[in-house]
Amino acid sequence: MDKKDVEKAALKAGKKIIDHTPEPVKEKIEEKVKEKAKEKFVEKTEGKLQEKANEVSEKLQETKEKNAQKVHGKGEDAKEKLQDVLLSVKDKLSDVKEAGENFQEKVSSSDDKEKSKNKRKIKGVNQIKKATDIKSSTKIKSSNDIKSSTDLKTMGS
Repeated sequence: MDKKDVEKAALKAGKKIIDHTPEPVKEKIEEKVKEKAKEKFVEKTEGKLQEKANEVSEKLQETKEKNAQKVHGKGEDAKEKLQDVLLSVKDKLSDVKEAGENFQEKVSSSDDKEKSKNKRKIKGVNQIKKATDIKSSTKIKSSNDIKSSTDLKTMGS
């Protein structure tokens, strides 16, 4: 006999016993059976819920680890790309610096006395106006501040 056959036989025997027992005992047995059934149901439900929660937790942990690996890998790629870009910018700036130095040499070598008299001199960095040197709108004269012909002194006065 397997487990199901035993359970069926026990169920039949239990029903016959309940049929032959007095009414007050039946009520107590029904209460006990209901309590036991409730406990078993709660235990099974809790077990299933705990099992599913564990599965979800494991999946979440796996996903978290995969994402961490992806982020780390992409961070390394981004770092390498940034270094490549910075190196290329450095190379370009050195080329610009060389070109500027060559230009400066050409300008200074062609700056003979005769040519410098005829040509306008190039301003140096210190001679160029800064934003703080430029007049603001509050320093510009208004129409009231401009002198008119009545404000001019004549020779007799």
